[in-house]
This record gives sequence, C-alpha cells and structure tokens, in this order.
Amino acid sequence: MAAAPSSFREQIGEELTCSICLELFTRPKVLPCQHTFCQDCLQDHAEVRMPFQCPVCRLKYNKQGRVLRKFDLQNAGWGRGDTVDTRRNHILITQTTGDWPDQHGEVLVFRPDGTLVRTVGQQQGMKHPWYITVDGEGNILVSDCENCCVYVYNEDGRFLFQFGGEGSGEGQLDRPRGICTDSAGNIIVADKGNSRVEMFDKTGKFLKHITTDMEWPEAVTMVPQGQLVVTDMNNTISVFQPTDTTVPVLGHVRVQSLPSMPILVAPATISAAPAPIPAAPATRDIHYHHGNQRQREHQPQKILFGGEGSGSGKFIDPVGVTVSDEGEIFVADYGNRRIQVFTLQGTFVRQFPTVVSGRQKMDPYDVAMDGEGNLWVVGGKGSADFAMKYNKQGRVLRKFGLQNAAGWMKGVAVDTRRNHILITQTTGDMHNPHGAVLVFRPDGTLVGIVRQQQGMKHPWYITVDGEGNILVSDWVNSCVYVYNEDGQFLFQFGGEGSGEGQLNDPRGICTDRAGNIIVADGLNRRVEMFDRTRKFLKHITTGMQYPCAVAMAPQGQLVVTDVKNYSVSIFHCY
Repeated sequence: MAAAPSSFREQIGEELTCSICLELFTRPKVLPCQHTFCQDCLQDHAEVRMPFQCPVCRLKYNKQGRVLRKFDLQNAGWGRGDTVDTRRNHILITQTTGDWPDQHGEVLVFRPDGTLVRTVGQQQGMKHPWYITVDGEGNILVSDCENCCVYVYNEDGRFLFQFGGEGSGEGQLDRPRGICTDSAGNIIVADKGNSRVEMFDKTGKFLKHITTDMEWPEAVTMVPQGQLVVTDMNNTISVFQPTDTTVPVLGHVRVQSLPSMPILVAPATISAAPAPIPAAPATRDIHYHHGNQRQREHQPQKILFGGEGSGSGKFIDPVGVTVSDEGEIFVADYGNRRIQVFTLQGTFVRQFPTVVSGRQKMDPYDVAMDGEGNLWVVGGKGSADFAMKYNKQGRVLRKFGLQNAAGWMKGVAVDTRRNHILITQTTGDMHNPHGAVLVFRPDGTLVGIVRQQQGMKHPWYITVDGEGNILVSDWVNSCVYVYNEDGQFLFQFGGEGSGEGQLNDPRGICTDRAGNIIVADGLNRRVEMFDRTRKFLKHITTGMQYPCAVAMAPQGQLVVTDVKNYSVSIFHCY
C-alpha cells in the first residue's frame, strides 16, 4: 500500500471505486457520511429524486446536502433490501442473522424515526430474505434467495402464502432477487439463477416469462408509465415497454451499457466453439507509460482464445485456471457455472457444469489440480460455499461445505506432498475484512488455519511452490504473503503502486520450475515475475485488460485468464 491513513486502508475496497459506476473515481466527492463517489455520478443520482439518498448507507440529504435522518441497523454480514409502505409511512428492511447453514431471516418494520414497529416472517422459516416490495394493497412481498421462494404477508404482517421453490420449471425459482408489482397487482421476480424475469398473478400463479435471456437479473422496479426496469450483473439496465394486450405483457427491450470494473456476470445461450486466435506470430516491441516515464517492453509470443458468451469456448469471467500433467487447460468459467477444457494450442475439448448435487450448480471461484489428476473447485450457490472434487470429466467425487462469507471470493490450491487442500477465506464486511488460509484433508477435516497476524484483508488466489511454501495474493492490501509449509510467516512483498515490484489489485499467483513467482497484477494490466526471495525480475506482459488467474503448464508455458476481455492467453516464450 502507498502511504495513507489507516482509515483509508480499512476502507480500501470502498474507497478505490465509485459504488455507483463501479469505476475508479473521476473527480471524487465525499458526502458527509464519508462515502465517496464520482462528481458526475452524484449529480445524475441526485437528479432522480429528492431528498437525495446515499447509495451505500442510505442516509438522506436535502438539496443542500444536509442529512435528513438516519438510524443504525445490526451488522450481520448478509445483504439487505428495503422498501417503503407509503400508506403507513413505514420503512421495511430485510435482515438475516446467524451463520450458514443455520441463518434465519425476517423483515423489520420501522417508523421514519427508527422506532421498530414490528418484526415479520419469523415463523415461516425464511433463510435469506433480500429484496422486498409493498403492493398497492399494502401486502408485503419478500424474495428469499436461499429458499428460492417468495413470501407474501398482509399489511399487518400476517402470513398469506408463499410460491416458487427451487428449480427451472414454470413457476419455480433459482436464487430469486428483485421483486415488484405492476398496476394490476401481478408480481414480477428477477429469477437470477435461471437468467430470466418471471411474472405471477397476485395469488402466486405463474403467468409467463417476461424475458429468458438476461445475464443474472438482479433488481427490478416498475415506473409510473408501466415500463419495467431491470438491472443485471452484466452492468446493464434494461427497460421493458408494456404492450397493448389483455394481460400486461412486457417487451421491447432497450439496453444501456454501464461502465464497469471486471464484475462477475453470468450465462446466455450455447453456440459453436470458436477457433483460437493466434496473437502476435512473432515477438514484437511496444511502448507504454508508467507516469511520465516512457519504457520499451518486449512482448512475448502467445496464443489468445475465448471471447464473451456462453457457447463452447466462450467465457463469462474466466476466474480460475489450472493445467494437468497431460497439458489440458481447465478454466473456471464463473458466469457460465462450468469448467471448460482446452489444449495448449487453445482448442476446445469439452466442458462440464460445476454441479453440487443433482442439477444444482454453483458459481466456481477457482480451480486446482491434485496429485491424482482430479480437480478441486471452490464456489458458491446462493448463500452457501462448497469445495468440490471432480474427476477430469466432471463427475463429483467428494464435496464439503465452507463458511459463506457474504460475497467474498475464495481460492484453492493443493499441497500434493501432504495431500492437503488449501482454501482462502475472508470474513467481516467491506470496511473491516479479515483473511486466512484454511488447510483441509480431502475428506473435509480442518487440519489448521494460517491466520491473519500479518494483516491479510482479502486473500483470494493461492499456490504452493515446489518446496511446500504457501503463497497468497491479497488484492486489498496489494501484496503477496509467503508462509512455509507449516504456516509460519516468511515474508511479504508488493505494495500498492505501478512501479517495478509494486502491485495494484493482484489476483492469480503461481510459480515456475525455478521457483520464480508469477503474479497477475490486475489494475496495472500486467503479469509480473519475482524471484523466490521476492526480488522483482521483469514484466512478463503488459497491456492486458485485466489479468486474473495464472497457471504453469508442464513444459513451462504460462496460461493467463483475462476477465475483462473474456479470454485466455498461452505464453510459450516469455
């Protein structure tokens, strides 16, 4: 990290990017609540309605920026939703408490001064209520992304009915998120896991699919003229115009792309596999800048393949990669919830879904190979995280549950000498995260914990070198931590910046046969090489969009994924 006050370090995840546009700040402005946004984003946000509401903490301000009201809520590490009952002037906020899998949910009803009026939904077994709305009759509708259903209560909080249930059939839901109602009282639900938006009548009867090709729809709302607005994890806002039919059918989509950081997104439809694109048939020289210093770099020969999509050979956030002894590349395709397999020439071979059980699939965070040639994949489904062992064809061999840490990603590596599975874990909220490495036997028995005495914030990617040392990249602290095989701290290196030896949002990490350490330096758009003592050696490549995962192939080829241009690069000479 560059020199900065400790409060900045603790809030680094929030302070680096604007929470509205998700980009690095442009003309940053700080609200009285200490949350920072781009000036233009604030102006656009304020033009929508007054009083202005902070997008992070929801403090309200008048046109002069004065806070109108606030009250505190219990911090439980789970996502919340809120809505307003305008007839009663009540504020309704969802809340989930407890640790997975024994968490429980409820709806808190407040007056605007923060006085708790009542609690709703404790008897119905809600697990993780998130989004909530109030219909024209005052009924309360809550989507539960863990139980995959919608609960409906009357205005006094009495349970009326529930509908949904996990699945992909008509009337079923998979990780439902946003919910709203139209003027006829029909219920509209963002069916995130099924990549669609659904319409039910006011009794919970399924009416139709409004759309079936969205990439993880998230929030929904109805505007006064009847248009439906849907956001999704592909950083788009879709506006559906109503048509003149008896049943309010919504169609005619207009999509506006939003600027984005590399945000994790999700599936579309399957198409034919693309051919790999050979990039730079010979080495070439390029120029790039670090501040005012112009440098000359020698770019290595590589093969580039992929592209955005859900067809074979396409990716939606390739966040993990490993290579077998036979030279097959296994890519964790997060948004498509699958593992794709390629040759070292970039040719698509096969794919398999990252199933947990039956037809239930998880979002893979990372992938590693064990000493027997089987895959270990860590990932999440709803509010649950898992470590899954698959064979190379995708058959489930073993699984065990992991603590879900409210949206923090995990990495995995295998110590083949000890046959231990090492998994990174982050707990706490964005303001005060704490990182650790969990060491398991293959049966899920916890052997030990490499704790955060060195101040790890968010360790994601992890590897084990030829001597058994554990190397962990921390993208919040912008550094790499190195431990011996027993978990004893050895040293750290990096630190935020763009100079030689510095890192900015480091992601994937691996080592070569000589013990050199290779790090995907995300925000600096480059891949770096250090020797085993942490000394900077060279830039392997520069000018990538957002390098994420790295892996070393048996013959020394380096494989790098890029989550911003949805591609994989194979470097044969570097």
